[in-house]
Amino acid sequence: MNLLTAKNITKKFVGHTALNNINFKVPKGSISGLLGPNGAGKTTLIRIINQITFPDKGQIFLEKELLNPSHIAQIGYLPEERGLYKKMKVGEQALYLAQLKGLNYHKAKNELKNWFNKFEIENWWDKKVEELSKGMAQKIQFIVTILHKPKLLIFDEPFSGFDPINADLIKNEIINLNKDGATIIFSTHRMESIEELCNHITLINNSKKILDGYIENIRSEFKSNSYSITYKPKRERLENNLIKVIKSEKTSGVYKDIIKIASSDSANIILQHYLNFSEVKQFSEKLPSVNDIFIEAVQNKNNE
Repeated sequence: MNLLTAKNITKKFVGHTALNNINFKVPKGSISGLLGPNGAGKTTLIRIINQITFPDKGQIFLEKELLNPSHIAQIGYLPEERGLYKKMKVGEQALYLAQLKGLNYHKAKNELKNWFNKFEIENWWDKKVEELSKGMAQKIQFIVTILHKPKLLIFDEPFSGFDPINADLIKNEIINLNKDGATIIFSTHRMESIEELCNHITLINNSKKILDGYIENIRSEFKSNSYSITYKPKRERLENNLIKVIKSEKTSGVYKDIIKIASSDSANIILQHYLNFSEVKQFSEKLPSVNDIFIEAVQNKNNE
């Protein structure tokens, strides 16, 4: 089941098509990466989901209901450009934003205090936002985004400005939110974050969707019949015309080869070949990274 489904979304601005007939789905319970080069249309799609702007054509459904203003309370959005009022006190502003999302004052205050203690920022409750560092302000906005426990969370570059320790802190909270039932859209240029967090991706390029699905399935589609084998030679190496060694390195008498074979050949020929002259330590297929898939898919589309 999909939590969010977008059908035939088109959005045009003066002299520019931001989204061109986009079909987009977010499986319920997934952490879904929204990827694309700068200017691909990701931000426009996120703004449409949040009803900040509206499509010229197409519809979006939250579960089976046509997206409408009542769904705003079921969505939490952390934009790339943070938006806190600098002159307000941190606690006062957090309470105000929490109540806008439907929490009553006392519940909001209790929940906020718990999160402030968890993030070890309780001493900043009565300070003004302008006194906070960028990372500290991002923690506040993260808390406000997730406080009302929405069905759908949208994070746009959530780790921007964080040091590695705080990035890991937020990353772990995102994982916990997903385990607790939240469905997450995750937009970032950091491919390592997509690898770590996401189980589903959608790739947009030049206003069009060019790829989507579960990462495991997409990796299988983009695999290039490449393998990694680690071995210790026992005799002189044999040659095999069916095996192309792309890269080879040696450490303390142990070799590691990256190999490619024709798609019509079985990986067994690699293992059988190496067993004839060496002791095989490790053998595995090399599946493409999300970064490899991103580059190949965009280049293929641009070359059409």
